Amino acid sequence: MAGDANQKYDEVVLGRRSIRGYLDKPVPRELIEEVLALAMCSPSSMNTQPYHFHVITGEPLDRIRKGNTERILAGEPDSREFRRGEPFAGVHRQRQIGCAVQLFEAMGIERDDKEKRQDWVLRGFRQFDAPVCVIITYDKELSNSDDTPFDCGAVATALVNAAWSRGLGCVINSQGIMQSPVVREHAKIPEDQVIMKAIAMGWPDPDFPANPVKITRRQVDEAARFVGFE
Repeated sequence: MAGDANQKYDEVVLGRRSIRGYLDKPVPRELIEEVLALAMCSPSSMNTQPYHFHVITGEPLDRIRKGNTERILAGEPDSREFRRGEPFAGVHRQRQIGCAVQLFEAMGIERDDKEKRQDWVLRGFRQFDAPVCVIITYDKELSNSDDTPFDCGAVATALVNAAWSRGLGCVINSQGIMQSPVVREHAKIPEDQVIMKAIAMGWPDPDFPANPVKITRRQVDEAARFVGFE
């Protein structure tokens, strides 16, 4: 039964999959506004609606890609504004590696192919070469609230699913905001906002090898405990 449920989930909730390859085709502003309007129906703690969207395309996005890439290749340290915490370990690290293995196999990237591996990493800093990037921020005055990043995560998930419902593909991306001074400058983000996440958005490229990959997920009985149902 769990397998049937997962298959149904795959069929209905297309946002389960991240798209990392995009067609060189613009996304109309009207469509993006429609997607954002749907996403903003997501709930937030006490209706605070703490999020802001900075939607970037064209030359400003190209400048962000260039600045991100130059800084990371120059060895600039991570300047991400949202806490990442300690490096993953144990089962969480295993899942991270498992995801990378699936994607590298699909892309034909061998373990010792440093050039291709580096190019794959740089795709994240280039916003996966998508035609649109949505930067999600929140007000600094809310920085001490754990509800705020939770609410921003909810609206990010809603945005991805809304985009999928309109034929677009997305990937939620941390690499794209790790060089925050570059992002803040070219996206013209006010100093009173915290840069949280980037979401690459565009039309999926059916020929990009990594796009059909469905990352391995835990089963419900591995993730959930049911109490009082006996």
